Amino acid sequence: MITKTDKNAVRKKRHARVRAKLSGTAVRPRLNVYRSNKHIYAQIIDDVNSVTIASASTMDKELSFEGTGNVDAAQKVGELVAKRAIEKGVKEVVFDRGGYLYHGRVKALADAAREAGLQF
Repeated sequence: MITKTDKNAVRKKRHARVRAKLSGTAVRPRLNVYRSNKHIYAQIIDDVNSVTIASASTMDKELSFEGTGNVDAAQKVGELVAKRAIEKGVKEVVFDRGGYLYHGRVKALADAAREAGLQF
């Protein structure tokens, strides 16, 4: 039984509900976001071929931060994943917020990816 106090279980249930309706294709792959307390990760995934096209996270060597679990870090990850996707020829994506609320770090990553050239 899932209690309301188990936030991650509630998130996983919400994510499963969203994923049932959302899928990435080769033409329009899925931009998936995962956040932990320390880091944030973004992947662009083609679900039809089960391939990750591009990815970025706060653990990447080419990014340097003071704090990795904040909005500024999420913005840099959004810009980097968008840059890598555009290099691979991907301009349109479907945004998968991973069951997280569209607020804070998740919103910052999405906005930065949009400004860097991705459309969703």
